[in-house]
Amino acid sequence: MSIPQKSGEVEVGDIFRQYGEPYRARRNLPLYILKAMGAIENCRTAALGGHVDECDSCGHRRISYNSCRNRHCPKCQSLAKERWLEARKDELLPVSYFHGVLTIPSELNALSLINQKEIYDILFKSGTETLRELGGDPKHLGAEIGIIAILHTWGQNLMDHPHLHCIVPWGGLSQEGTEWLFPRKSTKKKSFFVHVNVISDLFKKKFLYYFKRLYLTGKLKFVGKVTYLGNDCEFMKLCDELYKKKWITYIKRPFGGPEKVLEYLGRYTHRVAISNNRILKLEDGKVTFCYRDYQDGHKTKEMELDVFEFIRRFLLHVLPCKYFKIRYYGLFSNRNRKKKIEISRKLLGARSEKESTSKSENWEELLLRLTGVDPRVCPCCSKGVMVRKDELSPVINPPPQTMVLP
Repeated sequence: MSIPQKSGEVEVGDIFRQYGEPYRARRNLPLYILKAMGAIENCRTAALGGHVDECDSCGHRRISYNSCRNRHCPKCQSLAKERWLEARKDELLPVSYFHGVLTIPSELNALSLINQKEIYDILFKSGTETLRELGGDPKHLGAEIGIIAILHTWGQNLMDHPHLHCIVPWGGLSQEGTEWLFPRKSTKKKSFFVHVNVISDLFKKKFLYYFKRLYLTGKLKFVGKVTYLGNDCEFMKLCDELYKKKWITYIKRPFGGPEKVLEYLGRYTHRVAISNNRILKLEDGKVTFCYRDYQDGHKTKEMELDVFEFIRRFLLHVLPCKYFKIRYYGLFSNRNRKKKIEISRKLLGARSEKESTSKSENWEELLLRLTGVDPRVCPCCSKGVMVRKDELSPVINPPPQTMVLP
């Protein structure tokens, strides 16, 4: 019998360790899903090895197990996020930034799960092309803009909800590269360069164009409950219905000045489907977690799911190996980023930033700088320094965890 676990005690890794094996036994899961599950199960356990530190003053010993570093693991994203934000700090422009969200209709959710790479690729392509095309139009801005695009595939209830977060600076670099242009229709630096309805309409047209092209070139798979869409008439019927719908798109400016942009970015870049602190309870084969109900005034509520359904929903959001969920466009594209950001900063009257030193920092130095807590100081006597004494090899067959079928 499993021991009930409550808020603060339950992690995704605990759920996988208890119920992962029977879940895998019942389903034929792809390799990249199995790898993610295994990594989260083994994260910071003897299965990955570790090391022993000893205080040079009082002799206190501490065992630390290695992290899995999987991008879907809720325990391994904090320092990765901070390193990424440090790199973006060097590229920050002294202007306001806008946050845009581009969402595809729910009718495409099931098809997206079967064709993740294909659908998510055209979401990136159509969304960023929409913003760049409108930004380059002299009627709106007539400049090259920069975009950081971040893919999210989940809603608060862990169901599939693919959407794109786009962070865009206010204005852009003129085509000649000699001037920073601000939106013509704004005098108080409070509005985006184009109305959200224009963005929504163009985004819809571009996405459905690429969507049809995928179909015509035979690059979409139709299995399970979407098998019927493999029929030409049914597919075109779906496209017609999607054309008639209003697609959900919004643009808002983050609060505060450009110095708040990094804090704002940090909310979206390295998120996973659910954080451990949202899980309230694991008991009798049920997982209880909190979520925000956007349909009911953003109220925080609790949801209880069968543990296998919780695992299923979590795994919906594991991306294929080497699939990039954060991408850069325009001024921020990898090819021209350094040069164009330097030009933009000069035109905006800002000094060039010195290259960040965070790349040379180890995790202990980074943690100390961010939190003021030095993990090298002995937690027992608070005077000595923890010195590495021994390395622990991975345990190939760690003791089995209690597994109870729900």
